[in-house]
Amino acid sequence: MSIRHGLLALLDQGPRYGYQLRTEFEARTGATWPLNVGQVYTTLGRLERDGLVEPAGEDAEGHQFYAVTEEGRAELRRWFDSPVQRTNPPRDELAIKLAMAVTVPGVDVTAVVQGQRRHSMQALQDYTRLKGQALVNDTGAGEDLAWLLVLEQLIFQAEAEIRWLDHCETRLARHAERARAEVPATTEAPANAPRRRSRIR
Repeated sequence: MSIRHGLLALLDQGPRYGYQLRTEFEARTGATWPLNVGQVYTTLGRLERDGLVEPAGEDAEGHQFYAVTEEGRAELRRWFDSPVQRTNPPRDELAIKLAMAVTVPGVDVTAVVQGQRRHSMQALQDYTRLKGQALVNDTGAGEDLAWLLVLEQLIFQAEAEIRWLDHCETRLARHAERARAEVPATTEAPANAPRRRSRIR
């Protein structure tokens, strides 16, 4: 998630101070990715260092406003015009957990998968309910549309995760079946069977 570019997008609409940026960012994303004010000001400091924003005065209460620079606007346009790169995919905790679970002895990987599926199904139901509420309360404002888009992305992500977990369970079952088939059958002779005498030459 690019907090940096998200703040630039907000500042492109006019000068704001840190708390305003935090509030608007969370309003547009439905607080899906909450920010703290310290994180906002740290990012603003880096943006100022890079020449993308600049101080724009204070109000009567001492709030420091920031404004986007022309270089900042150019950076924002490049961000909007460029696809999100998948060359370095973000770390996914669930994928890492399952990758470790299948290599650590004594872990019931099937139970891990089933537990995660239950959680993901609950999340999907929650997101779907929130989407229904958002559609009912939709006023046609841009923030409503932004929240709906975020919710739908979360719904699609949860659906994809559930399908992947189903696939994982099938793959685990096939792997276990193949492992059983590869175990050599031990054929021991009955205790009362006559032993073959070795020839002495």
